[in-house]
Amino acid sequence: MVSDTGEVLAVDVGGTKLAVGRVDHGGRVVRKLHVPTPRNVDAEGLWRTLLSLVESVVDDRPVAAVGVGCGGPMRWPAGEVSPLNIPAWRRFPLRRRLQERFPDLPVRVHNDAVCLAVGEHWRGAGAGVGGFLGMVVSTGVGGGVVVDGRVVDGLTGNAGHVGHVVVDPHGPPCACGGSGCLEAIASGPAVAAWAQREGWHTAGEVSGRAVAEDAARGHPVAIAALTRSGQALGVAIASVVHLLEIEAVAVGGGLSQAGPLLFGPMQEAFRRHARMPFARDCRIVPAALGQDAGLVGAAALVLAGDRYWSGN
Repeated sequence: MVSDTGEVLAVDVGGTKLAVGRVDHGGRVVRKLHVPTPRNVDAEGLWRTLLSLVESVVDDRPVAAVGVGCGGPMRWPAGEVSPLNIPAWRRFPLRRRLQERFPDLPVRVHNDAVCLAVGEHWRGAGAGVGGFLGMVVSTGVGGGVVVDGRVVDGLTGNAGHVGHVVVDPHGPPCACGGSGCLEAIASGPAVAAWAQREGWHTAGEVSGRAVAEDAARGHPVAIAALTRSGQALGVAIASVVHLLEIEAVAVGGGLSQAGPLLFGPMQEAFRRHARMPFARDCRIVPAALGQDAGLVGAAALVLAGDRYWSGN
């Protein structure tokens, strides 16, 4: 049991960045650090980078528990992770390694997109609603679902993988092995790759963020790339809303920072496809907690575990 005054160590492992913070009982991030997710390192090199961040945030001040969000898929609740966008970790025992570092504390690991959804439902855009979808649109596209006020885990903890809803059966190949998945069309790398094929060029880093920056300047191909991404997101959201009678959707992650250039096409496509009366009133909004949503949700795995944790 976590005391009312104890701070939780929260960890957010994604394909773009590693973030670690301390979160208080009210869901406020009181300290955080982050670094880009290392490339071209092995499993232990990545672990050492993460552990260094953890040690810097703990800094000899005790924490009451550890909550972690990490890209999936994973074996849950064992916390053995194989993130599609982090090839260095395949069946990496993340929960066990953190438990070894914090042997006397509860350690809970869930999908990073589930943690974003949990954070937004607990303290953000989904507070007070029964049916909620939280989405991350960044290096990948992930999601977490809350139904009747409780997170949906699925048999193996992998429920909510909205990035692998098929939005175009004849679409591009996906890292999961399928074709036409939402992630293969709407993620930051997919947006950048499509823009390049259509003639977009940049002198800097090839990324979804760079496309979004050029779209804001009026570049027609960049605008088209974000429109394509937003439309695919809207189609997928309409499907989930019809299936689960979702009341609200919050979209976060790096590409969501593109704002109306992404949300406009997304909402338009949603309205076009969400035709059942019960689905039309679902609201789609930016994640209210911004870049802190994953950390807040990771902390909620222990601070509000009665609603957001059913593992052992």
